[in-house]
Amino acid sequence: MSDPGDLAFFLTLSRYSSLAAAAQQLGVSAPAVSRRLAALEQRLGVRLLHRTTRRQSLTPEGERYLEEGRRILADLEQLEHDLAASRETPRGLLRVNAGFGFGRRHLGPLISQFTGAHPAVEVVLHLTDRPLDLAAEAMDIGIRFGVGSETGIIARKIASNRRLLCAAPAYLHRNGTPQTPRELTQHQCIFIRENFNTFNTWALESGNSQVTVKVHGAVSTNHGEIAVDWALAGHGVLLRSEWDIAPYLRSGDLVQVLPDWSGVAADIYAMFLQRHLLSAKVRLFLDFLAERFSSQRDGREW
Repeated sequence: MSDPGDLAFFLTLSRYSSLAAAAQQLGVSAPAVSRRLAALEQRLGVRLLHRTTRRQSLTPEGERYLEEGRRILADLEQLEHDLAASRETPRGLLRVNAGFGFGRRHLGPLISQFTGAHPAVEVVLHLTDRPLDLAAEAMDIGIRFGVGSETGIIARKIASNRRLLCAAPAYLHRNGTPQTPRELTQHQCIFIRENFNTFNTWALESGNSQVTVKVHGAVSTNHGEIAVDWALAGHGVLLRSEWDIAPYLRSGDLVQVLPDWSGVAADIYAMFLQRHLLSAKVRLFLDFLAERFSSQRDGREW
C-alpha cells in the first residue's frame, strides 16, 4: 500500500530538474533523497525517474504515478478538510437510541425542533425496549435511565427524574390511602417487569430512610404506558418515573401517594462514545437536549 508521504515526496521531486535541487527544498542531503527514491522504486518494482548527475525526467510509469498521486493527495486533502469542518459545522447522519415511551413522548418532539433548526443534520431515532450497544449498533447517542457500566462510554446528565407513587382518585376512594410504605402490602399494586429485576419489590427512600416493600397486584406489564393506563383506570398503586406521570398529577387524574417517599432516582443521561465528542452534530445535539431539559436537570418538576 502506498504511503501518502511517498506520494508527497515524489510530487516534490517532480517539480525540480535534479535530485540536488529537490534535496535542498526538502532540507535533506542529495544522497538521502536518492536512497528514498531508490527504496520507493524497489517497492513499486518500476523506475519512476531517468536521472543523471545534472538532470532528471519522468519515466512513463513515473508520469502515471505522479498523475494518480496528485489526485489521491487532493482527495485526501479534501477529506481532511471535510472532517475538520464537520467538527465546526453540524451535518450528516445522527443516530439516537432511546426507550419507546420516553422516545415517543419527549425525544420525538425535540428532534423535530432540532432538525428544523439544523437542516443539514439527518436524525435517525431508533426506539427499543432495551438499550443498544452503542459501538456494535453504530449509535451516536443513547438515552439511558441511570448510568451503566459500559467501558469507553461518556455519560452526560440531561434531566433529574424521580420515581413517584401514584394512584387514581377513584381507587383511593374505594380502598383508602396508604399512610406508610408498609401499608402498600394491603393494596393492589401495578408492576412493571423490566429487564431481570425483581419486579414486585419496591425500594423506597425518604431523606436518609430507606425501606423495601414486597407488594402484590392483579396486573403487570413490561410496557410503561400500559401500566399508566391501568393506574388511570383505577387498578391500583403505581411506582413510575415522574416524566411519565407528571401531566396526570397536574390534571388530577392521578394523585401522588406517600408524597414523602419515592423510588430510587432514575436520572436521565445521554451516553456516547468518547470519540463522538469531537463531532459537531453530537456536541450540538447534547447541548440542545441539556438546554431543553434544564429545568428537569435542576430537579424542578416536568
